[in-house]
Amino acid sequence: MTSASANPAQLEAGTGNQPGPATAWHALPIAQVKELLNVLPDHGLDEAEARRRLAASGPNRIREEKREGIAEIFLEEIREPMILLLVGTAILYSVWGKLSDALTIFVVILALVGAEVLNEFRATRAVSSLRKMAEPLTSVRRDGRERELPIEAVVPGDVLVITAGHRLAADARLVEAYGLAVDESSLTGESVPVDKDAEVALPIETPLADRPNLAYAGTTAVRGRGVAIAVATGMATELGRIATLSRQVEEPPTPLQRDMTQLAGFLVWFALGLSVLVPVLGLVLSHQPVRQMVLTGLSLAFALIPEELPIVITMVLGLGAYRLARRHAIAKRLKAVETLGAVTVIATDKTGTLTEGRMQLMRLEPEGLRRPLLEQAVLSNPTDGSTEGDADPLDRALLASAREAGLEPAFLLRSHPIRTEFTFDNARKRASVVRAVNGTYRLFAKGAPEAILARSTLLLTESGQRPLSDADRAVITSAADRMARDGLRVVALAAKPVAMLPGSIDEAEERLIFGGLAAFADPPRPEARAAVAECQSAGIRVMMITGDHPATAAAIAAEVRLNQAARVLTGSELDRLTDTQLGQALADVTVVARATPEHKLRVVQALQSQGQIVAVTGDGINDAAALAAANIGVAMGARGTDVAREAADMVLTDDNFATVEHAVEEGRVLFANLRKGIRYYLACKVALVSITLLPVLLLLPVPFAPVQIILMELFMDLAASAAFVAEPAEPGLMRQPPRDPSARFMDRPMLTLLFSAAAGLFAAVSLVYLIASFSGAGLAKAQTMAFVTWLLGHVMLAINLRSDREPMRRVGFFSNQAILIWAGAVIAFILISTLIPGVRASLKTAPLTGADWALVTGAAIAGTFWLEARKLLAAIRIRDGARDHRARSSGQIGNDRPSTDS
Repeated sequence: MTSASANPAQLEAGTGNQPGPATAWHALPIAQVKELLNVLPDHGLDEAEARRRLAASGPNRIREEKREGIAEIFLEEIREPMILLLVGTAILYSVWGKLSDALTIFVVILALVGAEVLNEFRATRAVSSLRKMAEPLTSVRRDGRERELPIEAVVPGDVLVITAGHRLAADARLVEAYGLAVDESSLTGESVPVDKDAEVALPIETPLADRPNLAYAGTTAVRGRGVAIAVATGMATELGRIATLSRQVEEPPTPLQRDMTQLAGFLVWFALGLSVLVPVLGLVLSHQPVRQMVLTGLSLAFALIPEELPIVITMVLGLGAYRLARRHAIAKRLKAVETLGAVTVIATDKTGTLTEGRMQLMRLEPEGLRRPLLEQAVLSNPTDGSTEGDADPLDRALLASAREAGLEPAFLLRSHPIRTEFTFDNARKRASVVRAVNGTYRLFAKGAPEAILARSTLLLTESGQRPLSDADRAVITSAADRMARDGLRVVALAAKPVAMLPGSIDEAEERLIFGGLAAFADPPRPEARAAVAECQSAGIRVMMITGDHPATAAAIAAEVRLNQAARVLTGSELDRLTDTQLGQALADVTVVARATPEHKLRVVQALQSQGQIVAVTGDGINDAAALAAANIGVAMGARGTDVAREAADMVLTDDNFATVEHAVEEGRVLFANLRKGIRYYLACKVALVSITLLPVLLLLPVPFAPVQIILMELFMDLAASAAFVAEPAEPGLMRQPPRDPSARFMDRPMLTLLFSAAAGLFAAVSLVYLIASFSGAGLAKAQTMAFVTWLLGHVMLAINLRSDREPMRRVGFFSNQAILIWAGAVIAFILISTLIPGVRASLKTAPLTGADWALVTGAAIAGTFWLEARKLLAAIRIRDGARDHRARSSGQIGNDRPSTDS
């Protein structure tokens, strides 16, 4: 018998009465599915018909998006503002300066851009990983016989044969299901395998997670068997649809990218303004030569442009990424590291992140029958004890609980061999096995409470068996309903002796002795509650977005102490909301349940439209689009799918929400230290330009020899700025709210401290240079004194700028060993450069007297440690204010009436 020929083009496009990719297959009865796809399940497609359909629908694979070439990616990366500054600087150096300097800068540009170009391939790797989610071969029925075919050869209408352990090659409508359960957690977030039922036809609006008559590409059958008709292949599957969705998502710029754009614009205009202002002042005030003033202006512009800043940022972020890796968080993109510090909302999934990702027996009722019920549960397992690792997750949980109670499941299973088995199906909603027990037989059953109750006539109690009354049934049903409302998966246990092997299911599963109820859940991680509390105290909102059942999601949310007063929003409810209404609803929603990939993406984008910086955690196929759209996507490394890991910016090697909290803390520390390092770097730049500018205006030589400027830049720019990454967190960092996403990087407090610090260093060096110059010292000695004052001063400035508010005695002078090592190296260099004659000749330095050392040391201390004095005074004012407040609160100050005890 052969199947009739169908029009493949109509099958693909959905014209006339033919189905299309968006056909609601779950709403159709089996007969109509067979008619629309023109196939008989017992026979399958003819080979000729399969070839025609393959030509129309294309191979069953996730088609790759057209990739950008290396040139396009290179041009995209080189348009970064700071890179453009480097390019401009290199061009100017090649015209006005030394070619070697220009070549060095171009090498730096290629290194920085090259690293970013390599990272751009992660999107294409993500799509490639989606293709790996299917097996290379799959069982298909064609021409009346079962065959193994490459998954790329599967077409709409193919009849798939499904067995336990089989990964689905296409989206398929089930036509037969015998105890079939499919693990859909990577697609829907459902914690436990979904029992499948081929016979039902569902309403069109039924969400994806509630369609037991469909099986999806990339999901895995964990037990039972079935037959299904492929209804969608390749890009038309849910897997392909998510790949398309992920491609359409544009990654938002990180806060650092936005801030560096602002900083680059500020510095460009400042540099251009200075290069114009200095020649004008020189020409107007002192009538100096035009050429000399133009060159001076350009030199100052070169000095101000922070050509090393991209290197400093890369070094700081790279060291920060190393610190994160030591805390089980691998940063795939350096720019994402600092984003952690700005996160205002964490949208986390449930299974495996907040929870342990495994089922656990939570309750066993009645508790007084715990040991006999656990024995029944072990013996109801349809294994012989040798394949426990492949058991159903609920069976594995029961076996684990039995071991904890002192039982030996493997011994029980081997000593009570199976004689016959009746597998689970969705009509009966129960399963049973008959085992040999001491020369006779005993049946052990488990299933849905209502299904087991319907076949039970006796009740097991601590004192023995008695008839099962209507009152008993009501109590048991009420207990099962209560557990289900708590988000637990409830299974009933029963048993009975049998004289001989039963001939039918009905004969076997009648007159059961009802034992009790077992309730299961995927338990929250022990550290999840503390991690959630830490995030909330840091002003970070934590939301759960999951494909799981609302009751289960709400129960876990309560366990980990998410905002319990907030309501749960379901995916179907979300579909009825406009974007504006969704934004308003999210104000009091902590849990979104039964969420599809589109729902997750829409929630993330709604939060971002409100100005939030969103971190998304996920491990499944259904998380890919949200991970790509988030400001920072965090994937699970141990149990996560390839597509989730590749779409994310960061991967957690321990799949633990507590690691997200640790990463946020590290991100905050990193951003604070990056801000300190850049502030210090720019303060030194401003001081250097000012120190160079003043003598020019006073008609004096520049206070530094060219070789000295090169050495100053070496010590200042890279070594000192990068050392700030080792700065420990200031107290209370995780008790502060996240930084305002709209705030400027160069805000008023930063600019105030930057210019104040620069003014102190400028005053110290300028004062020493002017005193030496006007006291008759030679140029070499005056430049040496300015050089040493600068080196000492910028070391002391780095120490003072380690903290924003805390005095050094609180921070700990020795708490940042990197800066201390660098300071020691600078001091050693100062001694070598001024005491060794050969080195003095190379560095254009001169010997100094004791009075000279006293002057430069005193000036360096005075020009920098006033910042420390200011922090000490502020700390004293805060302490006194707090003491006065406590005194007033206790009635000792400002209270006209004497205090009385209540």
